[in-house]
Amino acid sequence: QVQLVESGGGVVQPGESLTLSCTNDGFGFTLSFYPLSWYRQVPGKERELLATIASGGGVRNYAESVKGRFTVSRDKAKNTVYLQMNDLRPNDTAVYYCKARRNYIDYWGRGTQVTVSS
Repeated sequence: QVQLVESGGGVVQPGESLTLSCTNDGFGFTLSFYPLSWYRQVPGKERELLATIASGGGVRNYAESVKGRFTVSRDKAKNTVYLQMNDLRPNDTAVYYCKARRNYIDYWGRGTQVTVSS
């Protein structure tokens, strides 16, 4: 059963950091077996792909908009994937989602709000 849940969002000031977590609240779904991606969306815009980590964890890809500031990682023991976000900017304000792909099916979490404001 796949029930992805994101957490760690909040309100921060520009330049600060946040770490988002994505885990599975259901049973029998090991995140490390599958590629997982982080996205974000602001109202009126399409969902933007930010980062992807391969199932083995060794290959990671980032959007240009976050490269050098965001880092995706896994903790296999905790069955959790993280998005470390540094040097946050007001235009990083969005709802952040994680997505896992298994057998060509995408599973999404419900999102967590990140607001960057002074």
